[in-house]
Amino acid sequence: MVKNYYKTLGLSSSATKAEIKIAYRKLAKKYHPDKLVTDDPALKKGAQEKFQEVQKAYEIIQKERGI
Repeated sequence: MVKNYYKTLGLSSSATKAEIKIAYRKLAKKYHPDKLVTDDPALKKGAQEKFQEVQKAYEIIQKERGI
């Protein structure tokens, strides 16, 4: 089940701590709702959902690895 979280971050389960952190930060910046400049509520909602998914994946991987 954890492998799905790695996939969310675009990584393999053999990724290093540094690779995980870099991938998380890159995706968090990309999908952060405050960074999205649009009046379309559907796009804002989509970005927020993706951001939460990325954040959850990162937190679970951290717990799994004891980071």
